[in-house]
Amino acid sequence: MKAVRVHAPGGDEALRYEEIPDASPGPGQALVQVEASGVNFIDVYHRTGLYKVPMPVILGREGAGTVLEVAADVRDLSKGDRVAWAGGFGSYAEKAVVPAEQLVKLPEGVSTRQGAAAMLQGMTAHYLAVSTYPLQPGDTCLVHAGAGGVGLLLTQIAKMRGARVFTTVSTDEKAKLSREAGADVVIDYTKEDFEAEVKRETGGRGVQVVYDSVGKTTFDKGLASLATRGMMVLFGQSSGPVGPFDAQVLSQRGSLYLTRPSLFNGYIADRKELLSRAGDVLGWVREGRLKIRIGHEYPLARAAEAHRDLEGRRTTGKVLLVP
Repeated sequence: MKAVRVHAPGGDEALRYEEIPDASPGPGQALVQVEASGVNFIDVYHRTGLYKVPMPVILGREGAGTVLEVAADVRDLSKGDRVAWAGGFGSYAEKAVVPAEQLVKLPEGVSTRQGAAAMLQGMTAHYLAVSTYPLQPGDTCLVHAGAGGVGLLLTQIAKMRGARVFTTVSTDEKAKLSREAGADVVIDYTKEDFEAEVKRETGGRGVQVVYDSVGKTTFDKGLASLATRGMMVLFGQSSGPVGPFDAQVLSQRGSLYLTRPSLFNGYIADRKELLSRAGDVLGWVREGRLKIRIGHEYPLARAAEAHRDLEGRRTTGKVLLVP
């Protein structure tokens, strides 16, 4: 079968599209015919070595497809089931062996492409708005990368919960997409100072929470955009990691909170929570309450191009690889 592997950390040239032996499921696993794989910034972090993983590795922590085979000890899955997942490695391939406990059956009315696009980013948006800082009616939040995969979903969920949403974007096209997702105030950070705009729009008070997937270039101004006892939720670092930080700053700027959450380690760590979050997200997609924008699809063989476009901020919505 064909797969995209990384043998040593590096740039997009480290992604190798190659033939590898067919996989087969071991105890507690299922073999899935991959119909779509989600491309996420965490894949870039693994490719570059920012997040350390044993190599060689088949990249991809999100996908969807049809079950081909299950191990004898797997009871709640059958051949032919349509499933999606966000968890272990291996979705940049024609077939993937996935722990059965990570697989979620797709409801009728939700396609495998939608499933692959919704799982990681949808559950990320869900835990951010529902659990990390549970938005309440009247809250105001700032969402960086508002036209990205998480940004568009997080904006919609925040509006469901009654919040006022500020977003940052870099182009007019992205601004339009962000507004269509429900953003109340869209700030083009290439033309405007987002901290100044937030303060102006909130009468100097700031927002209750900043959801920051960008990191290095937005972190300081994000802290300055928070209201008293506001929360900085740093859940990514697309511009690079935040440098050494003096926690005393949190006190000086108004008894702020800072958290660095993780979907995998903190919010879908057990199957009950996985099924609950995935159930909400996929249910909203089925009902039409949560709109999935699949902005870009690439053949599996062009994974390097997908990474280049993602890192170059040339993408909007969800990026998929299609074997």
